[in-house]
Amino acid sequence: MSSPKFRGPKSVSDILGELFATRGYGRLRAQTELEEAWNAAVGEPGCRQTRVGEVRRGVLNVTVAHSTLLEELSAYQKPQLLAALRQNAPGTTVHDIRFRVGPIDAPAPPPKGKRPSRPAASDEPS
Repeated sequence: MSSPKFRGPKSVSDILGELFATRGYGRLRAQTELEEAWNAAVGEPGCRQTRVGEVRRGVLNVTVAHSTLLEELSAYQKPQLLAALRQNAPGTTVHDIRFRVGPIDAPAPPPKGKRPSRPAASDEPS
């Protein structure tokens, strides 16, 4: 007699779908997509002075390095940023962006054993 829960073998796509859902791979992929879309939209040097946070109820939280940048992004660039995010990060629904001033993490240091290259003696100005 078979168990009422057993309905036959599961397809690989169902198993992978369950695995991705339980491990949170979909959220990680969506966050990476959102960060890449943000960096492309804000450009240099803005992407080094901002940090994308989480999206709650369609509102993207972004931390900026200083109040001048906050004012520029919120007052002048917000509509263009929203349009770029909607186009380049379709996996995440963003209706608004909320900016706040806060600390921005420094880029990761180079791995141990690798030293920054120095210019050759002939390249230095005399």
